[in-house]
Amino acid sequence: MLRRVVRQSKFRHVFGQAVRNDQCYDDIRVSRVTWDSSFCAVNPKFVAIIIDASGGGAFLVLPLQKTGRIDKVYPTVCGHTGPVLDIDWCPHNDHVIASGSEDCTVMVWQIPENGLENPLSEPVVVLEGHSKRVGIVSWHPTARNVLLSAGCDNQIVIWNVGTGEAMINLEDMHPDVIFSVSWSRNGSLLCTACKDKKVRVIDPRKKKVIAVSRSAARGFGAWMLRVWSNLSQNEPTNMAAQSDKCCFCFQEKDKAHEGARPMRAIFLADGNIFTTGFSRMSERQLALWKTDNMDEPICVQEMDSSNGVLLPFYDPDTSVVYLCGKGDSSIRYFEITDEAPFVHYLNTFSTKEPQRGMGYMPKRGLDVNKCEIARFYKLHERKCEPIIMTVPRKSDLFQDDLYPDTAGPDPALEAEEWFAGKNGGPILISLKDGYVSTKNRDLKVVKTKNVLETKPATKAENIPTVPKHVSAPQPSVKMEDKLEEVLREFKSLRDRVILQDRRIARLEEQVAKVAM
Repeated sequence: MLRRVVRQSKFRHVFGQAVRNDQCYDDIRVSRVTWDSSFCAVNPKFVAIIIDASGGGAFLVLPLQKTGRIDKVYPTVCGHTGPVLDIDWCPHNDHVIASGSEDCTVMVWQIPENGLENPLSEPVVVLEGHSKRVGIVSWHPTARNVLLSAGCDNQIVIWNVGTGEAMINLEDMHPDVIFSVSWSRNGSLLCTACKDKKVRVIDPRKKKVIAVSRSAARGFGAWMLRVWSNLSQNEPTNMAAQSDKCCFCFQEKDKAHEGARPMRAIFLADGNIFTTGFSRMSERQLALWKTDNMDEPICVQEMDSSNGVLLPFYDPDTSVVYLCGKGDSSIRYFEITDEAPFVHYLNTFSTKEPQRGMGYMPKRGLDVNKCEIARFYKLHERKCEPIIMTVPRKSDLFQDDLYPDTAGPDPALEAEEWFAGKNGGPILISLKDGYVSTKNRDLKVVKTKNVLETKPATKAENIPTVPKHVSAPQPSVKMEDKLEEVLREFKSLRDRVILQDRRIARLEEQVAKVAM
C-alpha cells in the first residue's frame, strides 16, 4: 500500500484570525459603486476606505490606531465630483495617496502627519488626460513620482507626478475595457487583463506589446476552418476523427479564462504571471503563465462556481498568493513553487460575513514579533475588520526564513531616470529590528507643459527631463524654521502657565487668611 507524501512547506499551517471588535473600524459607509476594485488601501500609518458620499466622491483616511466607532462628521478626502473608483498609497511616501474617479480625473493627495483634522478638498495635483472614468491607479514600485492610470477609454497613461505631466499614453493596445494592470518587480514591464479575454505584457517606454495570451475561441475557429476545408475537398470519412479532435481541442483551449466575467493578472517576482478568471461554465479559475510562451498557461485550476471576482494579493518574499473574492466570506491562499503543479493550495480562512472589499498591508507594516506574515483589512457593509495571518512558531527569536529582506520605502530611481530608460530593482531593508518609519518629505509639483499636447516623443532620449535642482532641500529648511517657531511658542506658553499657577497659589493663600 502506497503512503501519501505530504509536501513540505513552512506555510502549511498558516492560520488567520480576526481582531477583537474594539480593534475594528465601525460605522463606515463603504461605497456601493459597481466597480470591481478593492475599495481599500493600507500602509504602515493609515488605512484609506472609499465611502458613499453625496454630491461627489470621497474616501476616509484613518490612522491605524484610530479604531472603534468613526464619527459621521469625521473629515474625508472629498475633491472629486464623481464617485471614487480606486485608491493607491505611494510606496515611497506614506503620506501620499492617489485616487481615480468617475469624473475622469486622477488626483494626488498629501495627508497630514497625524491624519485629517478638516475635510481635504485641495489635491496636490490634478491629472487630466482620460476621456472616460478612471478605474485603476497604480504607483511605480521603484521610481519616485511615477503613477499609472487606466480608464474605461481603453488607454493607459503614465504620469510624472512631480511635474504633473502625462509622459506616456498607451492607446490602441486594448480593444475593450481594461480589468487590471500590474507592474513587474523592477517596474520595467506591465501586464494587463482585458475584456477581450487576453493577457498582455507591455513595455511601456517602447509602447510595444511583447507578449499576448491566445484566446481559446481563436483556436476553435482555426479548427473549424480546417474542418470546412476538408469538407470542401470531399473528405467526409474523416468527419468522425475531426469531431473527436474538435472535442479535445475545445476542452483543452477552453481552460484559460474564457468566461465573460472580469479577469485579474499580476506579475510574480520570477517574471511569471498569475491570473484569476472564469471558465465558459462560470467556474472560477486561477492560472500561471510564462511570459516567453503565452499560448498556453503552465497550469490551470478550477475553484468553485461563485460569481464574485477574485482579487489576488501577492507576497513576493514568501511566494504566497491570497485570493479574496468580492462577496465571499473567505480568503484562500496558495504557495507558488517551481514544482508541479506549481500552485499549491495551503488553506482557507472563513468568516460569516461577506466582504465588499479588501486592503493588504505592505510587509514593513507587520508585527514580526508575532510571526505575522500578512494582514488584511476586510470591508463589511458598515465596518472594516483587520485579519491577521500568522505562522505558528514556538521560538521568540526573529524568524529569518519568514522575513527575508523586503522592499523598503526608498525609491531606486527618480522619475526622470526611469522615463529615460533606466531600470532598478527595489531597495531592500531588513525587518529584524522591526521597521521604524522615517519622516517623509512633502510632495512638490513643478508644473511644466504637457508633452502630450505637442508631438509625443517616441524615443526615451527625446523626453525632456527635469533638472535635479527642482527638488532642492528648501522644504526641510522651512520645516526647521517652523519647528523653532513652535518651540518658542511652546516655551512662552509654559512660562505663562507657571506664572498663572503662582498667582493662583497666592490667591488661595489670601482666601484662606480671609476665611480664618
